[in-house]
Amino acid sequence: MALLGTIAGFSLFGLAARFGQLAIKKRNLMENLGGHALSMGVFGYAGYWAYQWDERAAVMLAQKRAEITERRDRKLAQAA
Repeated sequence: MALLGTIAGFSLFGLAARFGQLAIKKRNLMENLGGHALSMGVFGYAGYWAYQWDERAAVMLAQKRAEITERRDRKLAQAA
């Protein structure tokens, strides 16, 4: 569910960014719906990428913590 929430959040941010662009230009917000879909798709993909990156980082951090704990235990065993 977190993946879907991340993608939806980034997509809605993309839609808001698109509306902001059109508002600055003072153009009709519902003029080009394809542009909205493209913006939401690009930002949704960025959300998917960010989620995957976060998952990989969590795995790498867990491995690093396990390595540090193992090294610490070996040092304590050698010192004793």
